[in-house]
Amino acid sequence: MLTMHPHPYTVDSLSKSQELASAIFSSSTPAQISSVCSSIASFLQTHTPDQSRHFFSLTFPTLICKLYGFGDGASPPNETQLASSNGGWIDIILQSKDSDLASRVFSLLSPNGVIFQSIYAVDRQSLVKYVFPVERLPEWARFMLSSERDCQVLNNLCPLFRGKIKEDSIKGSLYYQVQLNVFEYFMFWFAYYPICKGNSENPNNKPTKRTRKLKLENWIWTSSIPGFSHSKRGNEQEFEHNLYVRLLCAYLLAFVPIRDLESHQPYRNSLLHYGRGNDGSILLRAEFFVDTLVHYWLVDNDFSPLPVNVCKSFGLSFSLKSVLGENPPTPNLGEIVKLLVKHLNLSATVVKDSPAQAESPKWRSSVGSFDLKSREFAASLNDSMHVGASWNLWIQRPVYRFVLRTFLFCPVGTSIKNASQVFLVWISFLEPWKVGLGDFLELDAIADGLGKDLKKENERSREGGYSALWQDYVLSNYLYYSSLVMHFIGFAHKFLHTDPELIVQMVLQVMKILTSSKELTDLVKKMDAVFHSKQAGSGKLMLNSLYRYVPLIREHLQDWEDGLCESDADGSFLHEHWNKDLRLFSDGEDGGQQLLQLFILRAEAELQANSGDNLAHNLQLVDSLKAQVSCLFGGYTVKPISFTPETKQPEQSRDEIFKPRRVANRALADVKYRGDRMKRPISDDEVAWLANLLVWLSIWLNENLGLNQEDNNDGGPKWSYVEVSSEVENVCGPSESMKMMFFAISSWFLALCGSAVRLMRKHGVRINLRILASKKVVMVLFMSALFSVLKKAFGFISV
Repeated sequence: MLTMHPHPYTVDSLSKSQELASAIFSSSTPAQISSVCSSIASFLQTHTPDQSRHFFSLTFPTLICKLYGFGDGASPPNETQLASSNGGWIDIILQSKDSDLASRVFSLLSPNGVIFQSIYAVDRQSLVKYVFPVERLPEWARFMLSSERDCQVLNNLCPLFRGKIKEDSIKGSLYYQVQLNVFEYFMFWFAYYPICKGNSENPNNKPTKRTRKLKLENWIWTSSIPGFSHSKRGNEQEFEHNLYVRLLCAYLLAFVPIRDLESHQPYRNSLLHYGRGNDGSILLRAEFFVDTLVHYWLVDNDFSPLPVNVCKSFGLSFSLKSVLGENPPTPNLGEIVKLLVKHLNLSATVVKDSPAQAESPKWRSSVGSFDLKSREFAASLNDSMHVGASWNLWIQRPVYRFVLRTFLFCPVGTSIKNASQVFLVWISFLEPWKVGLGDFLELDAIADGLGKDLKKENERSREGGYSALWQDYVLSNYLYYSSLVMHFIGFAHKFLHTDPELIVQMVLQVMKILTSSKELTDLVKKMDAVFHSKQAGSGKLMLNSLYRYVPLIREHLQDWEDGLCESDADGSFLHEHWNKDLRLFSDGEDGGQQLLQLFILRAEAELQANSGDNLAHNLQLVDSLKAQVSCLFGGYTVKPISFTPETKQPEQSRDEIFKPRRVANRALADVKYRGDRMKRPISDDEVAWLANLLVWLSIWLNENLGLNQEDNNDGGPKWSYVEVSSEVENVCGPSESMKMMFFAISSWFLALCGSAVRLMRKHGVRINLRILASKKVVMVLFMSALFSVLKKAFGFISV
């Protein structure tokens, strides 16, 4: 009988890995952390990848726990409860402000550090696999993993999870798990850390306290992840100790290429299209890293995680809205999301500098614009999203919904700090021509070795503002410059009382961007005019060339704003066709100009009542806003209200002070409710409890019958085919005949109902039972029922 003896190096690596795990767990001081980093580097440098498998199976999970402060660090980070990072290395470095310690840990975890070199070697041989805890996945993916059908959707349609979802060998085939290699495992936890920290530091939003002086600049470079400062000197000093943001910048620069993308995919332009394996690990790693950050930070609890056209093409219907609800994104992610957006939008410069690419609209096509005719698209979805020209395509929809959900679902009476940070994400998206590599090079010395050429190129990229070369970018992201502006105006009205000065500054900054260049202003207005025109004529060549963007914009409206609208409390800003039309330059009462005029009137009144000694400065802000609005809408000047600070009336409530007397040219009492008629406020001629019940029932019926969205399927109904058995059976007897007759009538009735529902979808008709709550209708029904009862009663007595 042969006895198997383990190799000495196996026992040695196992024991040293266990010792390292214990040392990492007990490290709580800068000296201990520095010593542990040296021990980890020494171990990995002296062991082969095969010998390092014990380190990654035993020590690496403990290192992740201790780095981020998950739990107590004694076990791998798969606990149900994960605490916020109170004792993690990141917080210890921030508290100690030890530059040497920060550099030591950063060097260990940097893309060129010893840990990542070992990770690459271990993953090449597929030596270690991890099971990532389901409860730590993005919320939408967590719920989809609960059913076998949705697991297949994740595997086929979501590049992030493709090939990673496996059946649980222990619990059985009904349970699924996410299996990751070492690099993927580390990046999942890296992306989850801000989510965990944001949720733990903001268990519930606290009411904001009004401050006397608060400017927009005060929100810049502030985050739940400490270490941000707006001043340049403070920024460099704090950033040096902010390990997480230093690592984020380093990973973006190392893993996400912004130039020479085609060099990593040599067969893309060939007629012989080779598989994904020939693209190289660089681009695949970049795609995975961007996907991970996008799904954790931007999508996460979004109830519409996939493009609408993809879902329609494959017959997918998610009920995530009833599960996830209308909740804002995780708070305090604005600053790191802004860094991500800035870096990915650097690739837009490639398009700007390449006229051949800029002339063609092909690079604008997003996932939702592909003609999905075959399930082969599932296998090549990631290929279609390859960044042949720009990373901008990857983040158009997620960033738009991230910003819009923040504006729409921000709770009233809470701090707008998070919304202010997300506002800066939107601003950075509006001005890609102001983004340069210097935004990253200035943060730290992580750009050493990139050369002076990048710095010169950054200075060149900052010269000037908008130019005609950016036209394709603006039109491909047109909703950011139009529809999102309207939603933001609604947000500004909703939160004006929270901090008038800050809100006015935010609106003023948006107006300044739209009017920063006459070319940009003209382009936005011409595109709006073309969008509302019926068809291209024989006019100017410029206008005719804009018509090709109209289908794309309509598609974006229905896709990017899928299921999103203002809350019931914002009835004055609701639009009946909120995701089918652009209202910024509309002449109606719900158009951008009228709402901005109303905002200026309210802002003046609010600032008059609360500014105190800072009144003169605040009124200058309002005057500047008036000038920008007049410039955007063609020189119409908003008339100032005529009262002075001396005429304050403290006995009036704040609502009466800024309540407008007129809207446009009509008295406020004459302005009717503009919004979803079914959700209008309860009127005096309705039974309140019955109206609420019928509204709930109508909403339930519309959601289950799919009447909330217009049916754009031009190909007609898709009939389902049933395989009929070849066996012939005779129908004998009256009972069998009656049964067949019943089935025939039932099938005819169901087909008739299905046709009626399709017709209602096609014409945008919805069920509204609220009319039955009218007191007149209720009285008629009550009198009819009473008459019937009395008739039967008297008839019985007479007999």
